[in-house]
Amino acid sequence: MDLARDLVVFDCDGVLVDSERLTVEVEARMLTEMGWPITVDEVVQRFVGGSSDAMLEEIERHLGPEQTAEFDRRSTEEIVAAFHADLQPVEGVRDVVHALHQHDVPTCIASSGSHRKMELTLGLTGLRPLFEGRIYSASEVARGKPWPDLFVYAARSMGAEPSRCAVIEDSIYGARAAIAAGMICYGFAGSLTRRADLEATGATVFDTMAELRSLLLGTGCADAVHEAETRS
Repeated sequence: MDLARDLVVFDCDGVLVDSERLTVEVEARMLTEMGWPITVDEVVQRFVGGSSDAMLEEIERHLGPEQTAEFDRRSTEEIVAAFHADLQPVEGVRDVVHALHQHDVPTCIASSGSHRKMELTLGLTGLRPLFEGRIYSASEVARGKPWPDLFVYAARSMGAEPSRCAVIEDSIYGARAAIAAGMICYGFAGSLTRRADLEATGATVFDTMAELRSLLLGTGCADAVHEAETRS
């Protein structure tokens, strides 16, 4: 990445916080119990990266409004409990953000999740201070991912040109949105979405946050930052 690039935009779930694994297990089990047999992989393919409203609309087509409301209530309770018990930041992502800030590269978050959800997950993992005042939700735009609205809105809110931005995503919907916004997209294959599916969107795919740091800053810069962090 060119160090003069205006902005690096991070997705939240699956990129900053390792929440997707906990979430999809609850959702697949509960939907199956309620009468829509569905696997974890199918939940990933259908819903990961999209908005909760779009997900609930599809569930309602299968289960009807009453069961959908029950699913929403029960799954939210179980997912929040799982977050409190087990949620962790994605390994190595804190170092990437610190390295970008040390090189004066601005960052922000643009997520399909609500502000309330991000307050919880970023708070539990201690990542919120790294992005304070620079957190954007799909609730702020007319159309969420895979449309580009959220990424364009985040870039303009940060005073950056979309063509000068890079996006870090882990989902098909998110990668499509970033590319539709005219941004460079880096797809994280270390979450749940299959590498081949991310590659098919046109994203540059990586497996670890150490690899991402090299992609964004160059191997030499990344190694220097790592050495400095090791000494401190």
